[in-house]
Amino acid sequence: MFGALQSTPWAYPALEVVHIVGIALLVGNLVALEMRVFGRVAILPVRGLAKLSLTIALSGFALAAVSGSLMFAMQPAELLANQAFLIKMGLLLVAGCNAVWFHARGSLLKLDLMARVQMLSSTAIWLAVIFCGRWIAY
Repeated sequence: MFGALQSTPWAYPALEVVHIVGIALLVGNLVALEMRVFGRVAILPVRGLAKLSLTIALSGFALAAVSGSLMFAMQPAELLANQAFLIKMGLLLVAGCNAVWFHARGSLLKLDLMARVQMLSSTAIWLAVIFCGRWIAY
């Protein structure tokens, strides 16, 4: 597989597109759910939207994780020496911990101030992940 990524001129850019689509599915659906929690489109039930949004967001995360792992495998030494990459990996860990905490405390059922803070934090963390991902190339 790595041979195809290295020898085919369009393979790596295609992998980057898959990565970006995964990020869009992930972040777009988290923001849609957050908008609902903060009162937009109140006609939609939070639980139903959450089920749909989180399913799509997890699919997007899976796409981004697989494609990102393949991109990492192509140049691990360069990426491990890259400050932006290391920050991105740390932010991914923080995003995961925030998600586990959010769901473990039943934040979707409570929708209290802490749930809203966690959702805003999640969006900020994911935007920082995206920023670092773009910064890796520079």
